Amino acid sequence: MRLAYAMARIACPLHQQVLPQRLYLPQLFACLVVKEHLKRSYRGAEALLHDCLDWCRQIGLTRVPDHNTLCRAAKYLLRGRCVNRILDLLVQWAALQRLLYLGSDPLAVDSTSYESHHVSRHYERRCHDTRRRMRAKDAEKGRSRTRSQTVRRLPKLGIGVATGCHLVVSLWTGTGAGADHPHFRPVVGDARRRLPRGRWKVLADAGYDSEAAHVWAREQMGLRSVIPPEHGRPRKDGGPPGGRWRRQMKRQLASKASRKRCLYTRRWQVETVNSMMKRNLSSALAGKTAWSRKRDMMLKTLTHDLMILRLRGSRQSTPDPFCAAIHRSGGWPYGVAACTISVLRL
Repeated sequence: MRLAYAMARIACPLHQQVLPQRLYLPQLFACLVVKEHLKRSYRGAEALLHDCLDWCRQIGLTRVPDHNTLCRAAKYLLRGRCVNRILDLLVQWAALQRLLYLGSDPLAVDSTSYESHHVSRHYERRCHDTRRRMRAKDAEKGRSRTRSQTVRRLPKLGIGVATGCHLVVSLWTGTGAGADHPHFRPVVGDARRRLPRGRWKVLADAGYDSEAAHVWAREQMGLRSVIPPEHGRPRKDGGPPGGRWRRQMKRQLASKASRKRCLYTRRWQVETVNSMMKRNLSSALAGKTAWSRKRDMMLKTLTHDLMILRLRGSRQSTPDPFCAAIHRSGGWPYGVAACTISVLRL
């Protein structure tokens, strides 16, 4: 909560108020992170903060914000501009903590789907059995069904992960169970802007396979893309796939030894991150609209990064410069922004 408050004091407008009761955006962002970390609703977060007033005092809150204030703050804070600024600071802080080693730990890109609402496993099994019976009945009568509304409204999150520390450095949110390759450029482009310069590798599964993705990553961005050429139908003559880089990927990923040599086996770390986010922060979204579900996925990603920084940063053998600067300044909440700026300038 304190780390989220410190990050938001730099990334968000410091003196902008949401309501006349002197509730500032950095304080509300910290409350939103606590809400997501403990898997609470807006009303549940309000009740929790009422029981933990010492938490509020540590970030300078004199009164507990109600659930409506938290909801309005989420609409303002969880937008592209604020989220990008917070991710920029998170990556800088990870670099200070020596968590990013892009030479041996490449970037892995993947996407996953979240549940649009909370459902029980029994309900899912019953729905699956019902759909199977309906498909069999339609096949007998020669009828066809259109794509279900559930698939079209499926929330989808694409992330770029630093495989060495499980930190999410870029994200993309959308709706619908479509192809993965359209959001390859925004995810990799944002990661390229944030991460240290160098010819590091980008790993992705077959869902991102296309010659255009290789050309853009290698010739325009200066990266080494590794994507198995398994998308689409194989050639009838059994020959190599079309495109220069796709043929090279076919040769490069032909055996287990070559996959290990080109670090493609590190791609599984992004699957680990998807599993961590769903197990620790829940796989179901509470939002009722597409935009609110996108905000929920952004908040889950930021909360996951803050958890990684708090956990991995405390395990470093060197002293934490951020906590040391805070201790010298007299603690929380005064002087947090100045301490963070001084640390980021080291």
